[in-house]
Amino acid sequence: MNILYNWSIHVYGRLIALASVFSAKAKKRHAGSHNTWNVIEEKTDKNSKYVWFHVSSLGEFEQGRPVIEKLKKEKPQTKILLTFFSPSGYEIRKNYSDADVICYLPTDTRRNVKRFLSLVNIEKAIFVKYEFWGNFLMELKKREIPTYIISAIFRKKQIFFRIYGGFFRKILKCFTYIFVQDENSYKLLKSIDIYKVTIAGDTRFDRVNGIAQQSKKLELIEKFADRKNVIVAGSTWTADEDLLLKYFNENKTIKLIVAPHEIHQSRINEICNKLKRPCALYSQLSDDNAVDFDCIIIDCFGILSAIYRYGKIAYIGGGFGAGIHNTLEAAVYAIPVVWGTNYMKFREARGLIACGGGFSVNNYEELRNVFDNLLTDSTLCAKVGEYVKANLGATDRIFEKIF
Repeated sequence: MNILYNWSIHVYGRLIALASVFSAKAKKRHAGSHNTWNVIEEKTDKNSKYVWFHVSSLGEFEQGRPVIEKLKKEKPQTKILLTFFSPSGYEIRKNYSDADVICYLPTDTRRNVKRFLSLVNIEKAIFVKYEFWGNFLMELKKREIPTYIISAIFRKKQIFFRIYGGFFRKILKCFTYIFVQDENSYKLLKSIDIYKVTIAGDTRFDRVNGIAQQSKKLELIEKFADRKNVIVAGSTWTADEDLLLKYFNENKTIKLIVAPHEIHQSRINEICNKLKRPCALYSQLSDDNAVDFDCIIIDCFGILSAIYRYGKIAYIGGGFGAGIHNTLEAAVYAIPVVWGTNYMKFREARGLIACGGGFSVNNYEELRNVFDNLLTDSTLCAKVGEYVKANLGATDRIFEKIF
């Protein structure tokens, strides 16, 4: 199985190289992983030890970020190496100020792994959520470098728990300690004789709570909201908007803020063409006209998490596609959250449903009934707030154990 794994890693590297001819994302990944060696040579201090954080993409970075920032606050002299697998994470956070060195993770070949770990003096290695690179993990264990995974979550269908998953169970046993999000993950690991495990929770709760506490007042959005019933729809796709905009067009007493997942001109035009009430882009708002519109389309990045505070209800997009986006950014403001059908792999979404503050809808009729009820039921806000509060503290639990 080890031979098969290494063969598959080599094939994967070749496929990325081939795909880079046709795909901008693959091209960035391919070029970035090769440039890693230059970054390490130029930016690492050979006389210093590094705590290495590895994340796949932007979502996993947000889970690792609270631990990074607590480490920098508590031990500011600590040097941090941050690696990404995906360009969608690296390109956005390549200038993140709390990391001393930021680069792509090299392809997980034995040669790359030995070169990487010989160039950087790693004191501790921390992987986030789903990152299980066999050669890296086995070499870290061989070199007796303490290695952890945080905010991990496991499911019975994963290869670790299959009869043929022996090699991958061996990979898991390379971790010095595993911090999982829930009891189910804890029990699954125990079933394969992995006991160095703690149910620490999900650090994203701490992250969104910190964002909410630091979020700035958006005066134009506040003026637009004007103490009305506002639905904030974040990271939406066409299938989400087909339901949302129909409800909005039929209900004159509500206002709507839409932040589409993609904000290029054709998507904005698509939304505008479906609206039958006064709307404007966020970039068009001013003190003079903010109250004149019923719908605002957010045509910039970086402010959605602060906008949710002005909503009576939040709708999270992606549920009619690959999966819902970040529900916690909205829930932290203690407002009920609604989404589409594809949510089961998201623990926080199931938690919100269980506490009575989250709702999945299959079609327009269900969305209309849920929205109608939520606009008149103020008791749900307390339930959402209590759920978020009960899940805070993962960062401190992880930090205390590792550092």
